[in-house]
Amino acid sequence: MTTLPSGFARARRWLRDHPLAFDATLAFCVLVAMICGSFADPGKGHGPTFGTRTPGAFSVLLMVLAASALVLRRRHPMAVLAVTGVFTATEYIVTDPPAPVVMSTVIALYTVASRTDRPTTWRVGLLTMGILTVAAMAFGSTPWYSQENLGVFAWTGMASAAGDAVRSRRAFVDAIRERAERAERTREEEARRRVAEERLRIARDLHDVVAHHIALVNVQAGVAAHVMDKRPDQAKEALAHVRDASRSALNELRVTVGLLRQSGDPEAPTEPAPGLAVLDGLVDTFRNAGLPVEVAGADRGPGLPAAVDLAAYRVIQEALTNVRKHAGAGARAEVSVVRVGATAEITVLDNGQGSAARRPGTESGGDPAGGTEAPDGGGHGLLGMRERVTALGGALTAGPRYGGGFRVHAILPIEARAGEPEPPGPAATTGERR
Repeated sequence: MTTLPSGFARARRWLRDHPLAFDATLAFCVLVAMICGSFADPGKGHGPTFGTRTPGAFSVLLMVLAASALVLRRRHPMAVLAVTGVFTATEYIVTDPPAPVVMSTVIALYTVASRTDRPTTWRVGLLTMGILTVAAMAFGSTPWYSQENLGVFAWTGMASAAGDAVRSRRAFVDAIRERAERAERTREEEARRRVAEERLRIARDLHDVVAHHIALVNVQAGVAAHVMDKRPDQAKEALAHVRDASRSALNELRVTVGLLRQSGDPEAPTEPAPGLAVLDGLVDTFRNAGLPVEVAGADRGPGLPAAVDLAAYRVIQEALTNVRKHAGAGARAEVSVVRVGATAEITVLDNGQGSAARRPGTESGGDPAGGTEAPDGGGHGLLGMRERVTALGGALTAGPRYGGGFRVHAILPIEARAGEPEPPGPAATTGERR
């Protein structure tokens, strides 16, 4: 069953969707009101009386024309105001007492005020008020100070004020709506930015994982190929290391790529991200690959943030991978993790004698900050490490050691300050390995 409020709501929506029909209905209502008012005699006693006068044919014609003009008030507001104003002034000049044609002018003036700016409303409103009030005072039989003449001034003034108020409220609502839409777009852009940052982080993790394990697989596969005929036992051991390294690479890739799964996909792995807690296992993989690694200091006390813990692990992993790839035969590495105040310092040293392939920034004449790639197509390892460290508010320096070898030194704040990177020190401008 249709209720009265719902019926009104449907009618309001229909009229809003059909503005010409609404204006025609309004014009008809104004015409009825003007005709009814034309039968009223203002009188001199206790208010107007009805039935004592009848509007003339000319007055009826002006009322019909003025009401008809209101149908086009949205499309041509200024023209409709001018037409209704002329009809009203004519009625005041020709007829006495005049018919209330001014009702149509009041509606037209409200429309102009609600659809133009405030200066236009002031100019047009004052002009209309002045012309009609003067016409009513000058050509009517009543005194100039009569309430009918003052009513013309009051009604036209209220029409201008009401139209200006409606226009201001409409502009306010539009501004709020625009602000909400802008905020929605900003949220979408922020979400896209976060997705891009997350993809960059995942890509960095994939690079670290693949570079580390593929380097180990390459080394062990070369060893197996070299000793396959003469020492099959050692070849089997090397192939076992290849299998373990490839299995570890696949597991880490599965964990990392699992972050890209959408809702509804199979459950992602729950294995935690690697950190300094598994540093011994990382070092053992390099020792099995033939790189002697000594852990001089490994402060793994509680309270290290997860992001800092992961960054420290990745720095050590990438630095040892570089040592294994570029330091040359007989190289040894030393790893140190030490807390100094509110920071954690990670140092990886080696005594290798690698050539230009280890230091592309100095030997190849490129950017010493590591922007030039190595001859083997590398050049992204230390760059990725620096991005990871500076993203947490730390600093990373890398360069050759005095007397031979290479040194990677990272300073990570215990309380990660994402988005406040510390510029690298002067040592960061030395040559870099990858």
